[in-house]
Amino acid sequence: MSPRPAQTDLRNTLVETAARVLAQDGPGGLSTRRLAKEVGTSTMAVYTYFGSMDDLVRAVVHEGFARLNTSMSAIGDSADPVADIVAHGRVYRWNAFKNPDLYQVMLGALNIAGFSLTDEDRRHGRYVLDILIDSVRRCMAAGRFPAGDAELVAHQFWTALHGIVTLELGGYLFPPYDADACFDAQVHSLIVGNGDESARAWASMRRSIQIADRVLRASGALFEGETA
Repeated sequence: MSPRPAQTDLRNTLVETAARVLAQDGPGGLSTRRLAKEVGTSTMAVYTYFGSMDDLVRAVVHEGFARLNTSMSAIGDSADPVADIVAHGRVYRWNAFKNPDLYQVMLGALNIAGFSLTDEDRRHGRYVLDILIDSVRRCMAAGRFPAGDAELVAHQFWTALHGIVTLELGGYLFPPYDADACFDAQVHSLIVGNGDESARAWASMRRSIQIADRVLRASGALFEGETA
C-alpha cells in the first residue's frame, strides 16, 4: 500500500489516480476498492469527496479543463492576435503531454461508457474554447482574417489541433511528418485559408514560440517545437 497522502492533497490524488486508471485500463478497471488501495485510503474517502463514482469521473473531466484553462489564459493578448492563436495551440499540445491521462478522459478517444456524464458535462470545457474565439475575433478586427463566424473558425483550429494531439499521444506521427511538421503545416494552412497572407502567417508562427515559452517557463517547462 502506498503512503497515505496528506488530507489536503487527498482529493487531487484521487482525481489523478482515477484519470490514470481510466486511461490505462478503461472504465472496467476503475472501482472504489482499487482506487482506495492505490491511493492508500479508505473506500469511504471516495464517497466523502465525490459522492459517487460518476461524480468522481465528472471531477476528472472538470480538473482537466481547469488545468488547460489556466495555461491558455496565461497567454493573454499580444499585439499579434495570429501569434496568440498559434501560441494557444502550442500550449494546448504541451498541456496534453503534461496531463495525458486527464486529456484522454476529457477529450481523448477513451470510451468512459458506464459513467453518467451528461451533455452538460461535455459542454463544461467550452469556456476554454471561448479564449480561442476571442483571439479569432481579434484577428478579424485587425484585418488579418475577414469578418465572419469567429466561433466556426475557432472550431476549425480546435478540431485540427485535437487530431494532431491525439495522433501524437498515440505515437503515430514519424519524421519527416512528425507532430511538429504536421502542426506547422496544418496551422499555416488554416491561417492562410482564413484570409491571412502566407509570409505574415509564418512570421506570426515564429513569434508564437516566444509567447508560448513565456507561459511554459512560468510552469517550469519549455516548448521545444520549431516552425519554418
